[in-house]
Amino acid sequence: MKRRLLSAAALGGLLTAFLAVPAAAAEVLVSQNKPATASSMEWSGTPAASGVDGDNGTRWSSAFAATQWFQVDLGASTAVSRVAINWEAAYARAFQVQLSTNGSSWTNAYATTSGTGGQQSIAVTGTARYVRLNLTQRAIETYGYSFWEFQVFSDSGTTNPNPGNGLLSYGKPARASSEQNDPQCNPCTADKAFDNDPASRWATNPTGGWVDPGWIQVDLGATAQISQVVLQWDPAYARSYQIQVSADGANWTPIFSTTTGDGLKDVINASGTGRYVRMYGTARSSDYGYSLWEFSVYGTGGNPTAPPAKPADPVFPATRLVFADEFNGAAGSKPDTAKWTYDPGFPQNGEVQYYTPDSRNASMDGTGALVIEARKEASNGRDYTSHRMNTGNKFSVQYGRIEARVKVPKGNGLWPAFWLMGDDFLQGRPWPYNGEIDIMEVLGRNTGEAYSTLHAPAYNGAGGYGQKYATVDLSQDFHVWAAEWDSKGIRFFLDGRKVFDANKETVENTRGPWIFDHKFYLILNLAVGGDFPGPIDAGTPFPSRMLVDYVRVYQ
Repeated sequence: MKRRLLSAAALGGLLTAFLAVPAAAAEVLVSQNKPATASSMEWSGTPAASGVDGDNGTRWSSAFAATQWFQVDLGASTAVSRVAINWEAAYARAFQVQLSTNGSSWTNAYATTSGTGGQQSIAVTGTARYVRLNLTQRAIETYGYSFWEFQVFSDSGTTNPNPGNGLLSYGKPARASSEQNDPQCNPCTADKAFDNDPASRWATNPTGGWVDPGWIQVDLGATAQISQVVLQWDPAYARSYQIQVSADGANWTPIFSTTTGDGLKDVINASGTGRYVRMYGTARSSDYGYSLWEFSVYGTGGNPTAPPAKPADPVFPATRLVFADEFNGAAGSKPDTAKWTYDPGFPQNGEVQYYTPDSRNASMDGTGALVIEARKEASNGRDYTSHRMNTGNKFSVQYGRIEARVKVPKGNGLWPAFWLMGDDFLQGRPWPYNGEIDIMEVLGRNTGEAYSTLHAPAYNGAGGYGQKYATVDLSQDFHVWAAEWDSKGIRFFLDGRKVFDANKETVENTRGPWIFDHKFYLILNLAVGGDFPGPIDAGTPFPSRMLVDYVRVYQ
């Protein structure tokens, strides 16, 4: 829920591969703003249409009864591959996903009697014009059912239709009507839209460039047959635009046009032939200009450059141990410097401690646990000390199960965390462009709840993409936090119970680019005070201890 960085000293002493999303993984959202109906609505402010409007700030909710339904008309028979539900607190414990070609005869594609709410991504197989949720058991008996969004996806026709089709635009020469090439934009030149790095972007220049029309084009190197274009928009998106092709870069033919662009991710299945492909924007969505994180062109021909290969997804449960520290050292011994880098220095976020490398702030307890201790003592102008350590330049990982067994301290202002940072931060990429994965954060003022959160350029700090979840008093015993991470997303667990599902496709369609397909390193720390946990008080105990039984990574 906030920013955290290495100290300047650690950065000076420490020394990105953003990878392709192949066309074969593409899906298209087919339900947004399609006609929706329901058995009931709670009141006029929660109609069925709000469940498919693409806005996670509006919702559908039903009457307060157990038997309810919600359905969407896709408009034509469609091969359905997945549904996603972003539940409000009043979720369904038991429900079925049903498919129909006529709206009257239904076939079950999925059923559960143990729904957990939150954000669900459900694979289904079948062809349907109508998709329905048949809701039969409420999680909260005094209410009905409610969700922010119900999304239906199809992969039929959204993948490139011929086996030889692939990404044609990676690393190819790019031009634009204007570009923002200054430190405030990191910079935002045209080539950034074609680098397969979803944390870099193209933007039109604010000096004379925030006008209509605005355009960006790519030279594929030779004539190509275009089958698909994928645009990942920044909030400065085009309300009206065309996708155009050209043989010479001068004479253009539209192959797609819209006047109702809504930003975020657009998967466009359009056919055309040309060496050059252009997004030609004619109406901006705001007073700002145009900006794209990624502009990907798929098809055959051209003169493509192969992007870096991505690692295979783990098969969960992952069993191959690739990193572990069991903290079995003698009492008073310090963390293993072959695995961990001590990160002394001043913190961020308004925290009041100084991080030291000393054994009094981080050492083994002699019974198989690491002790990270916050102490009330003066150091470097601060009145409190604690410890922060990371695996930067010693171990980093892309995909797998990352877990730690931790006992957290209780007390106002205490803030223990187990988290990951994108390792390109160590090469100078600033936060949040490198990405941050917070597997566990607990605030000492309320150790009956925890947080798991993602931070990226489009969603960070207090606007991070995450989940707060209630649980037992976490300060009374050890608990296991874990993340299972692959190319489709990150699932977060507490003691084996899934507490949050960050689905890549959902994030791209609702929040912004997914920047977590590269290597990250691990971090443990205990902060004192700050913007998120709030201040310490006279009742905060010192010393306070965060105990770590183990850290393990499996692939």
